[in-house]
Order: sequence, then structure tokens, then C-alpha cells
Amino acid sequence: MKELLEHLFAQNVLTRTQAKTVLNEIAEGVYDPAQVSAFLSVFRMRPIEVSELQGFKDCLKERCVQVDLQEYDPVDLCGTGGDAKNTFNISTLASFVVAGAGCKVAKHGNYGVSSACGSSNVMEYLGFSFSNNSDRLKKQIEQSNICFLHAPLFHPAMKQVAPIRRSLGIRTFFNMLGPMVNPSSPNKQLVGVFSHEVQRYYKYIYEQQENLEYRIVHSFDGYDEVSLTSQVKVVAPKAELLLKPEDFNSKFLSAEELKGGSTIHDAAKVFIQVLSGNGTEAQSAVVLANAALAIQCCYPQKELKEAQSMAHDSLFGGRAEQAFKKLMNP
Repeated sequence: MKELLEHLFAQNVLTRTQAKTVLNEIAEGVYDPAQVSAFLSVFRMRPIEVSELQGFKDCLKERCVQVDLQEYDPVDLCGTGGDAKNTFNISTLASFVVAGAGCKVAKHGNYGVSSACGSSNVMEYLGFSFSNNSDRLKKQIEQSNICFLHAPLFHPAMKQVAPIRRSLGIRTFFNMLGPMVNPSSPNKQLVGVFSHEVQRYYKYIYEQQENLEYRIVHSFDGYDEVSLTSQVKVVAPKAELLLKPEDFNSKFLSAEELKGGSTIHDAAKVFIQVLSGNGTEAQSAVVLANAALAIQCCYPQKELKEAQSMAHDSLFGGRAEQAFKKLMNP
């Protein structure tokens, strides 16, 4: 590792093969935590390169426990996290809205690293039991239109890294990888990213894949989702759009209106309120905006307004909450 760190500290870049190799070695426990911490820190001191991101992705995809859900053609709603905004669980709530709208969802999620409560934290707090059993996941998606893929169960290779990430408490390149390494390899995905730079990386990598219907979103003020606190850039297979809150039938929101609280209990309380249709106007609006774009991934021919209508009917017609209850109580 010493030679590799010297190589990186000299402003050199890893090839795709080198990146894959070193992450494999980290996964095998070859290096001690201090060395791994130093390695992770490199990519906060300079931008990651596409070759490095692809190599890391190759490693995780190769080593993950894969689950075949292609018969359901699900969509995933997954953000990179790491935007340090500490919002409530927007993408997780939007996932249930999308499921309530009739789309199949394979939600990839994890514990929070740079926020108080990640999607796995809130699901676990509410009593959900994670599984990587294929039959169980298929039963969930058949009964409730959604299954939850808890990342640590599918990426055992990262067991060595998880405590180091928690200790660091900062964004690392693993945040960038999360949406790319969904173990079900969905062909439909709403991806939220924390910077325009990462959005460009995703665009380049996703363009290389065939039959992928995606929306890569980044709000101008740093959110890894449609926040409605600013304009948002949306990258789709054949278009790049700049959308304003009014395009989602909303006014500009404040950052304070999107806060998830300081504890998992706070986040869970917001989660249940929004899911039951009793969230604030701002909370509901931001969930519906993200759900609408995910619905568009499932039905690319639908206009945004129609997708918004489907999302609205799912949330306020009780179908999103019903999908949640069916998942929790099969």
C-alpha cells in the first residue's frame, strides 16, 4: 500500500485494472484500517477519475451476491448520499410511492454514513427484516411491488471497509458507487448525485450500457435528489433537462423544510407521517417530484405531468402506504 499511496500522492491516477485490484485487496483484508483510511482520503483531496470509478465498480459487481429480478423489470431509486444535507428519507418514501403507482421496485439501500438516518436505518427501526434470499425477495416484490436490498447483505466484500467509513463519517467514493452496484442490476433507475462532476461520470458510464432507462439528477445547491430548493439538472438517455420547482407544481422550498431530524426516531416519525399522506406540503412535494421521475423511467413515453399525477394518486390515495404495509407484513 505504501507504494500505491506514494503513486497517488504524486497526483497519479489508477487504471481501471489497478483500481479493481486494490479494492479486491482491501476486501480481502490485506491492509490495515489506517492504510485504508489514507487510501479513501485520497479521493477527497482530488476528483476521482472515470477509470478509477469503473474499476471500483467492477470489483464490487464481481464480488456481490447477485439476485435475478429481471422478470419483474424493476426500477431502483438510489442516491449517492454524501451531500451532508441530512434530509428526511426522500428516495425511500418515493420508492413506496412508485410501488403504489404500479411499478416494480428493487430499492438498494444502506445505513447512513454522512447523515443521521439512511434508508436501512429507518426500515430497520420500523421493524423490517433484511434478507438476501432470492425467493423471499421475489415474494416481496410480487405481493407489494417492492423489495428492499440492504447493501451489506449483498456486498460482503465491504465488511472490512464499513467500520472505517463509519469512523471517518465523511463522503467517500463508495457513496458514488452505491447506485451502480445494485445486486439486481436493474434496467431502470433514478440516480441522485451530489455534484455535477459525478453526474457527468454517471452519464458517461451509463451511456455505455444498452437498454438502460435512467434519470440522473443533481440539484444546483448540492442535493443528491430533486430537492425543490433550487433548479435541478436531469440527465436522461436522450436528453438533458434543467427543471424548476414549478415544473413539479411546487414553489421553491427551504432547506429547513427538508430536514430529517437528529435521530433515527425523528426520521421514522417523518417517514410515517409522509407515507400516510399527513406530511407537510413541502415534504409531500419533494417526495412526489422524485417519484414522478422514477415513474418516467418505467414509462418513458409519459409526460412529467402524467407521472406526477400517478405519484399523487399513489400517495394520497393510500396505495403507497398499502405497499409499505404489505412489505412489512407479508
